[in-house]
Amino acid sequence: MQTFKTAILCAALFAGSAFAHEGGIASKADKAVKAPFDIVHSRITTEGNVAIFHMAVSGKAGASRPSKVGKMAGSTVFSYVWPTSLAPSVVGFEPKSGILAFAVTSHPDFDDTPLYDENGDGKLDNDGDLWHSHWVVLTKDAACGKGALKVVDIPGGTEPRLPKTWPGAPILIDSPAWSPVFSKDSVEVRVPFDDIGVVQASTFDGVTSALRVNASMHNPLLCVSDVFKVASGDLSLPGKVNH
Repeated sequence: MQTFKTAILCAALFAGSAFAHEGGIASKADKAVKAPFDIVHSRITTEGNVAIFHMAVSGKAGASRPSKVGKMAGSTVFSYVWPTSLAPSVVGFEPKSGILAFAVTSHPDFDDTPLYDENGDGKLDNDGDLWHSHWVVLTKDAACGKGALKVVDIPGGTEPRLPKTWPGAPILIDSPAWSPVFSKDSVEVRVPFDDIGVVQASTFDGVTSALRVNASMHNPLLCVSDVFKVASGDLSLPGKVNH
């Protein structure tokens, strides 16, 4: 009888796990990739007007964060990223300014969420090491390396269209208060949209990566310095929302 109960429990747990990682883009585990960034599943689904960004890895999600170097210049950012086919204008950037991506990041050497106190200590400028979310606009730049991406820089003297929660950095980045939730092998973020239909019609991919702040703090300011893994293998954005 006990064996039967154990079998039923295992089946239930397996079913729950399978449901948690169904749909989206499935990727094979890769021992060459550090487990906290070894993507095995990425997905975007919607509930009402909320989009749910989900990523699972072969290890413990969020377990690895960058080492502190003591200054912003030359520092590192670790990230879980969902590049999308959404127009940057959907979240308040200039249309056709690059690839709109949603990202969950950690970087102990600077804080780029000046409107929010993530660690609850009453200070707004000391919690960049905690995982938090951004919208960023990406484009290729040879200055970052052959075929490498960067967060789009804002040229001096220009005033592009920017989201209300733009943190003031000279790049196309938004710092909304959408908090990531880590649970064992997964990270999820719930993001509300005015027009959820636009999201439902979009495609996406999943990426884990490191970015580096330029030592000169000048264009390009923030380059993708290391791609740990791409869910699709080729950044073709094959994922379909709610599929």
